[in-house]
Amino acid sequence: MNAQWRWERAADALPVLLDGFKITLLATVLGFVIAAVLGLVIAVIRQTFPRWVSAPVRAVAEFIRLTPLVVQLLFVYYTFSSFSALQIGVVVLGIHYSTYMAEVYRAGIEAVPRGQWEAARALSISPARMWRAVILPQAIRRVIPALGNYAVSLFKDTPFLFAITVVEMVTAAQQFGARNFQYLEPLTLAGVIFLVASYPTSLLIRRLEKRLVQQ
Repeated sequence: MNAQWRWERAADALPVLLDGFKITLLATVLGFVIAAVLGLVIAVIRQTFPRWVSAPVRAVAEFIRLTPLVVQLLFVYYTFSSFSALQIGVVVLGIHYSTYMAEVYRAGIEAVPRGQWEAARALSISPARMWRAVILPQAIRRVIPALGNYAVSLFKDTPFLFAITVVEMVTAAQQFGARNFQYLEPLTLAGVIFLVASYPTSLLIRRLEKRLVQQ
């Protein structure tokens, strides 16, 4: 096996990696949507529902957050075999990261000044409208940068989908290397694609965070 870089082999690997990148990107986007929505639901339940409801939700969220993502993927994959591996991967990624985002939302909600809560109650605003029009807009605005950081983390965790046979970008790179007995070019290109895709996003999140702080 020759470890010397060859541009023609890299050119052959690139289309394969880009096909895998489509799966990586799809899993990232759908997983993030699930995580963002479910995380908000968990945070609101923990803040508004009675303890007999919020306590079990918190316990389940803690269990998911503190157990390895790979174990969760394998458990769900072998338990719910009627679904495709990609469907399972997207849902598990979303649920796993929702537990982290719930903590972010909770911090944002608790950062809303108490005067805002008291003013809403003094105006006899219904709880649903208070959350929709007063609390959540302020809370979400504060946590957008943190949510963006978790989106990048979710993107970088998509290679774990190899455990349930999803051919995302890193798995595609490994398969190409196995077929050609050359791993240098495909794995290097996979790392470069991850960097090219995630670094601008990180810069955008940093810029957004500075802008929100200045407002």
